[in-house]
Amino acid sequence: MGDDVVIKLENVSKTFKIRDKVPGNLLQRSWSFLNGSDIRRIEAVKNINLEIKRGEFVGIVGANGSGKSTLIHLMTGVYKPDVGGMASIKGNYIRLSLGLGFNGQLTARENIYLNGSIMGLTISDLNDNFRKIIEFAELQKFVNTKLKYFSRGMRARLAFAVAVHAEADIILMDEFFGGVGDERFKARSDEIFQEAFVKGRTIVHVSHNMRTIKQYANRVILLHEGECRSIGSPDEILDLYRRTIRVDKLSMREE
Repeated sequence: MGDDVVIKLENVSKTFKIRDKVPGNLLQRSWSFLNGSDIRRIEAVKNINLEIKRGEFVGIVGANGSGKSTLIHLMTGVYKPDVGGMASIKGNYIRLSLGLGFNGQLTARENIYLNGSIMGLTISDLNDNFRKIIEFAELQKFVNTKLKYFSRGMRARLAFAVAVHAEADIILMDEFFGGVGDERFKARSDEIFQEAFVKGRTIVHVSHNMRTIKQYANRVILLHEGECRSIGSPDEILDLYRRTIRVDKLSMREE
């Protein structure tokens, strides 16, 4: 990779093999298992070629099941590409997804230390920033409350407050940011996101939140049925995305 390229995908595809439940008696099911006739191949991602440069904010959009999260997993090495493909990432990175690394049986305090450690923060960093995290998330009254009693919005605020302090050059976000909390908190999180979170980092953001993508992304990737339909400016790709969704909905009605 060139010095300015931090994520590179070459001919990347990902095929999953799953076993379907076969009707019939035990003998029929056993025969299907032995000869592999119950195996179905799902092509989640198909022949993606992509380079992301240092400091870029790249959005990824597409309908549910289009391969967005799989693509993030391929970038980070969680999934290995099919034979013939290559995926590489250069630099310190973290993947952020709401609920990732959180444990509902632990308190907010305990989850801050657990989640922060996953993001690469030291105990000293967390000790220094603990009060700021709690105050920003507006959870002062729930420090010792188990997360299983939190609303989705409370969890999201806590996750974002911890992530702001993460030490990473590259951040891959899967439906992580955008539209959390009341209007006052949204304004605060937008300000922090732009000034302290995005600045100087490479961001890859999977989202259905078009406002966030349009506001921050330099480039946007449209995935459709595992394929890269197009890459371009936010205005161009979001318009194409809306048209693609409308066509798909029309096709489903006609069927």
